[in-house]
Parts: sequence; C-alpha cells; structure tokens
Amino acid sequence: MKFKKAQTLEQIATLLNIEYVGEKNFTITGINEIHVVEKGDIVFVDHPKYYDKALKSKATTVLINKKVECPEGKSLLISDDPFRDFNKITKYFNPFIASKTIVSETSIIGEGTIIQPNVFIGENVSIGKNCVIHPNVTIYSNCSIGDNVTIHANTVIGADAFYYKNRPEGFDKLISGGTVILENNVDLGASCTIDRGVTGNTTIKEGTKIDNQVHIGHDTVVGKKCLIASQTGIAGCVIIEDEVTIWGQVGTNSGITIGKGAVILGQTGVTKSIKGGKSYFGTPISESREKLKEIAEIKRFLKEQKKK
Repeated sequence: MKFKKAQTLEQIATLLNIEYVGEKNFTITGINEIHVVEKGDIVFVDHPKYYDKALKSKATTVLINKKVECPEGKSLLISDDPFRDFNKITKYFNPFIASKTIVSETSIIGEGTIIQPNVFIGENVSIGKNCVIHPNVTIYSNCSIGDNVTIHANTVIGADAFYYKNRPEGFDKLISGGTVILENNVDLGASCTIDRGVTGNTTIKEGTKIDNQVHIGHDTVVGKKCLIASQTGIAGCVIIEDEVTIWGQVGTNSGITIGKGAVILGQTGVTKSIKGGKSYFGTPISESREKLKEIAEIKRFLKEQKKK
C-alpha cells in the first residue's frame, strides 16, 4: 500500500507515538507485507524467528518490537506491538469510507458496460469497457476491473483478507488496505469470492476463466489463461502461473507456487509448490500417473491380503 504523499520517519513515529532509529527525514513511501515489500516500504515483525528476514528484506523501514542494530541504509520503528501499529498506519492512510449510494459517484464505468439490478459498486472502483456485471454482485472500494469482463450473480470482489493474530482476549484482525485487480477478458462464475490484498493486490490476469463457487485468498496472483473449476479454494499469497488448469474441489496451502501449464485433478490438496507442465492428483499431492499407480498397488495388495 503506497501513501499518496511520501512521509518521513519522524512523521510516522509521531503518528504512532513510538521511538525510532535513523534520520528523522528518512523517506517512507508505503507499507507492505514481507513477500511484496519494496524500497521505501515499512514491514512489521513481532517474532524473533522472523527478525533477520525482515531486516534483510527490501523494506527500508522495519517496525519491530525490539531495539536491534539497524542495517545500513535503513531505519527502525520501535513498538511494543508492531501488529497494532501496522493497523494504525493502514487506518490512517486508507480509512474506511462508507458508501452513500448503491453505485458510488466516484467510480468509473466504461462505455458499453452493463450493470444489472442490485449490483453494489463501492468508492473509487474502475470498470472497463464492454463488461457485464450480473445481479447482486458486490464490488468493494478501490477495486479495478478491465475490459470485456463478465461477473456472474452473487460474486463478491474485495472482501477483507482472512488474517488474524491470536491474542489472549481473542483474535485480532490485520486490517486490509490492498485491493483486487481483474485484467481484461476475465470471467467469474456465480458466488465466487475474491479477497483483497492485505497491503498489495490480489490479481486475476488476462483471459482467466473461473467457475462458480471459487474462493481466491488475499494477495494471490492468478496468471493468464488459467481455468479454475467449481468449489476450488485458493489460499492467500499463492502464485499461479500462466495456463494452469485446476479442476473441482481443489484446495491449496498458502504461500506456494503452481508452475506454468500445470494440471491439477479434482479433489487434490496442493500442499507444496509444484512444477509446471505436469498433471497432479491426490493428497498429499503427487504427479497423477504416480499417484494412480500407488492406488492400484494398494488395491492389489489388499486383494492379496484377503486371499491369505
């Protein structure tokens, strides 16, 4: 999430009422999670296990819960609760704005686009040309939709990420400040849910087609010309490369990569990153030919056991 105007280290520290390490005029341009940080970003870390990763990341400011040696060319924000203060930054620079109309006046809708009855379109949404948005679709604020996109009834674009910190008093939500981008020629079936990024974008790239009742988690990137069948659940921070085919009732772990041209057969659990150009099946996941051989071998073994 980029700020509309660059901030200084001192300005952010004053906003959070916390101590800082570094030059007071050190430039900060946004906040991001560890997997998408860039120069100028703040990243937060609140567990010693991840200190080194955060300090060595591309982020140039680290919001951390312990005073440590500051890497050269970077700055630190010292907080007793980085999770809480990261949320404060998101709220301040990207506050929730309640809509006053069912289609916001701040949204842009391209020529030839059809908006069916009972569609909700939030603040600052951009929809391209020649799209069809069917009844009861909800498009949250700041989402971007390209040209020639079809979205079927009851689909929700831009709901919050499923991201919580477990505290003694209950689960504390990490506020979502990112968005959703649908590129040109994307089709979404009925009752799909595409969550916004926590700080970055959830992206469905050009030409991808998604069936009914599919969930795409926060910050996931789905490549070009992919096919995803019904009742598939894609976790957050997944990278699906171009021309991947995913059949029905597939589920994935978060933070994995599915290689270009992979085919994942129905009811497979994708528990790890997999290479492209191959067919996969089963839980735990294996190449489909190997998995089918395993199943055949187990059946043969069981038959032999019955004969004994």
